[in-house]
Amino acid sequence: TAISDEVYDLIVDKFQREKEQADQLHQRKVRQGLVEEEPEKAEEEKEKDAEAEAEPESVVEETAEAVTTKSVPVVEEAAKDDEMKDLTPEEIAMAAAAEEEQQEEAPTREEKSKERSQERPERVDEGDSLNEKAQKKRKAMDMLKKQGKDTQLSLDKLIRGESDGQTFHRKKKKKNKKDSVNQAEIQATIKQTLADQTKKRRKKVKKKTDSGEEIEVNVIKITEFMSTQDLANLMEIPVNEIIKTCMLDLKMMVSINQRLDLDTIRLLAENYNFEIEEDEEFGSEYIEEIIDEESGDFDEITRHPVVTVMGHVDHGKTSLLDYIRRENVVAGEAGSITQHIGAYEVTLDNGNKITFLDTPGHEAFTAMRARGAQATDIVILIVAADDGLMPQTKEAIDHARAAGVPMIIAISKIDKEGSNPDRVIQQLADYDILVEDWGGKYQCARISSKSGAGIDDLLEKILLEAEVLELKAAPGRMARGVVIESQVVKGKGSVATILVQDGTLRVGTPFVVGQYSGKVKAMFDERQHEVKEAGPAVPVQVLGLEGTPQAGDRFIALNSIAQSKDIALRRQQLKREQDFRQIRKVTLDDISHDISMGGIQELNIIVKGDVDGSVEALSDSLIKLSHEEVKINVIRKAVGPITESDVILASASGAIIVGFHVRPQPNAVDLAEYEEVEIRIYKIVYDAIADIKNALEGMLRPEIKENNVGEIEIREVYKISRLGNIAGCYVTRGSVKRENSIRLIREGVELYDGKLSSLKRFKDDVKEVKEGYECGLTIDGFNDIKVGDILEVYETVEVARKLSSN
Repeated sequence: TAISDEVYDLIVDKFQREKEQADQLHQRKVRQGLVEEEPEKAEEEKEKDAEAEAEPESVVEETAEAVTTKSVPVVEEAAKDDEMKDLTPEEIAMAAAAEEEQQEEAPTREEKSKERSQERPERVDEGDSLNEKAQKKRKAMDMLKKQGKDTQLSLDKLIRGESDGQTFHRKKKKKNKKDSVNQAEIQATIKQTLADQTKKRRKKVKKKTDSGEEIEVNVIKITEFMSTQDLANLMEIPVNEIIKTCMLDLKMMVSINQRLDLDTIRLLAENYNFEIEEDEEFGSEYIEEIIDEESGDFDEITRHPVVTVMGHVDHGKTSLLDYIRRENVVAGEAGSITQHIGAYEVTLDNGNKITFLDTPGHEAFTAMRARGAQATDIVILIVAADDGLMPQTKEAIDHARAAGVPMIIAISKIDKEGSNPDRVIQQLADYDILVEDWGGKYQCARISSKSGAGIDDLLEKILLEAEVLELKAAPGRMARGVVIESQVVKGKGSVATILVQDGTLRVGTPFVVGQYSGKVKAMFDERQHEVKEAGPAVPVQVLGLEGTPQAGDRFIALNSIAQSKDIALRRQQLKREQDFRQIRKVTLDDISHDISMGGIQELNIIVKGDVDGSVEALSDSLIKLSHEEVKINVIRKAVGPITESDVILASASGAIIVGFHVRPQPNAVDLAEYEEVEIRIYKIVYDAIADIKNALEGMLRPEIKENNVGEIEIREVYKISRLGNIAGCYVTRGSVKRENSIRLIREGVELYDGKLSSLKRFKDDVKEVKEGYECGLTIDGFNDIKVGDILEVYETVEVARKLSSN
């Protein structure tokens, strides 16, 4: 059926508008790079643009009208079908309805078409191409009719987009082949990277059996709290097999992403004939790879030695460094006790350099002394000539021996009255430390930090020992080092003192240290002078850390900040897992045991300090004060000022806050007063430990002691029915009071231990009867008294208990 000109024009105009809008949207996306223009479509657009420029719109309309007069029965319907194929179902329905209403007007349209064609006969020949297209689309319309599709579809079905159980579908867009290739390349790269990482963590080791036969054993490097999937990939075993083994053999329900503890990983590895090597921290295999790649690629030079000064409290360690550095460091130290590890680079008169590490000598700083021994080349053991070997001196010797570091003995205070250097040498010999004068291997220097005597000799011995050690380093490598101390500085944030052990550290270098990452923003030497780079054996303060690492953490420079962030993030995640697993789970048996033991009292403490090493040392010392009846729980230890969050935690847990070289923030002070939280600030370790020790002693149950205050002899017994037996007594020693306790002794055997119910002299009640006087008394709940019985009078007193000193 034919459609009217009005309907036809409306349909064509609507189609053209939507087509133009779609083309404009597509071109905008092409310009923005969201999609790529198809070559065929681009050529068609160019042809259409050229035709539009060559022919005005009126000419195109005339051509279309001329074509309709040339072949009315075929071209008109084909043109209609050509347009209807690209229309929406709603527009097709509207067109069909309009056609039925205007079928009578069809001849009028044909006449108008003939008139227009007669007016413009010169454009009729261009209808050939349109006729061909119309015939093609007419064939498509006939195919639809053969399949049972009627063009006169109901409006509701067209709106739903379905007819006779069939559905209209939009034409799918072609996928971009370039994108699929890129994704495939990315996936291949990821698989290759994971495979390389797995190979680095797997190796085969030959071992001999009991029979002497060599066998190959698979060894895998693992970190604690690996996921089930990671372990399966490492052992190249299906993860379902691992889960099955856990369920059947270990009686554990695990998931693919569940993290396994070290014991479980060890059991699974043994089950599949693997041996494990535990990595100290995540990323160590990557760091080892960097070290292996760099080894041998750079020229090595002789570096200056790193020397750690160790010894007992007040034996002259800081005074020695003070004399060498020509600076009065002791005056700035509270109580003349070194509170932190200090790192100093000293240039001698002959041009040689030595880096000194000054560790605290107080017993609280055991961990700091141990780390100082691990980061050093030579240990100078300071022993005062007047005191001799002390506990921390022996401890320092043990640390140096454990680290395999050579020692040089320095006997200090030789000019002090009462000094005896020979006695010190004898004590060292008793501890298996033989000096060279006694035929041993240890160099010894007798010094005085006050007058400077013997210090030049000591420095010569240090340089001689360094020459024997042949210390080498490669400045061209990426920097590697160790954290000496870390703290939070106002205006700078987290600052760490780093001792560069190899390579060169430069400003702008990404790094990872402990569980924190960062990028070197600035560096300062020990005199707070800014430097741009630091070579081997040079200590520097580094800015740019995301947190405060612990003293002794490894410092590694990396190629990119992304690598450092990834390693740090994984280490933090593992640390959280470890902290969570280490939380003590209280069972009913624990509660029953505490009840039977009378309960264990706990003192919760929050420790805040300015330097990580001091915080850790103070926390360890406080924990050592714990007793079987009273226990110290350090619920938080951190670097930085005392904040509101610390006060809130202390209020919730009933803790006291101990600040070491830090002050509380103003809002924290107000909150502490409101919550009645005690905050104690200290500058010397001695004072903090002494106060907490006194607090613990106050929590101990007092010791009950008996004081024998008198003795009474029973000389008469009076029987009174309503009162019982009354004893007529004589006080032979001491005195007796109404509230005293008594113990009845007959023929050397104790028959009763209790209280008096009454004490009288003649008919009067009295509070006390002294030696040499007579008295009458009755015993509470006991009447079996005889003449000649002895009553021992005693009183109980509570004596405060003391904690045994460690």
